[in-house]
Amino acid sequence: MAALSELTVWNEKRITLASSSPRRKALLEKIGLSFDIRHSNIDENIKKGETPEEHCLRLAEEKAKEAAKNVKRGWIIGADTIVFIDNRILGKPSGIKEAREMLNLLKGRHHKVCTAFCLLNAVTGNKIKRVVESRVKVKNLTDKEIEDYIKTSEPFDKAGAYAVQGIGSFMVEEIEGSYTNVVGLPMEELEEALEQAGIIGKPEVHYGINHS
Repeated sequence: MAALSELTVWNEKRITLASSSPRRKALLEKIGLSFDIRHSNIDENIKKGETPEEHCLRLAEEKAKEAAKNVKRGWIIGADTIVFIDNRILGKPSGIKEAREMLNLLKGRHHKVCTAFCLLNAVTGNKIKRVVESRVKVKNLTDKEIEDYIKTSEPFDKAGAYAVQGIGSFMVEEIEGSYTNVVGLPMEELEEALEQAGIIGKPEVHYGINHS
């Protein structure tokens, strides 16, 4: 992810984040992006025959389109993150029992985290979409570690019942691929899309060197 000093942010290009996720908000703030937040309320049930990647990408686009109903200009960022293992999608646990089940399923194994985003122009309907996959290894958790973690209440609003950037970091042994993708936005790919849309740009740097 590029440092803030390496980017020029064109703040006149109004941005709306179609998500109430504090993790996504923090990631966008780190690159100096100015944006509004609008929560999108959509049906997140998986469709028959849909792969995890297709599901993730569809929801990201639907969230952006839902937010666009109330946004008249600028660009909208819709995003969705899912955790899956054995072709089973793990959403946000509904309670203690489901959180325990998910953590027991993940412990000692690799799983995949898929985040998709859709950058949608509210006026033209133009879209830039990406889906990124990371592979995560969870340590072989003890029953006590699982129960103690559940008591923190952190698992309950997280896909897969853990937060890689929070208390749940203790259980992560290895990440292959993008860390920010696991948090909730693949920032390298998103920055490329923002540049493509003309929202951010890398300024020319002059070092006073004469090349003649």
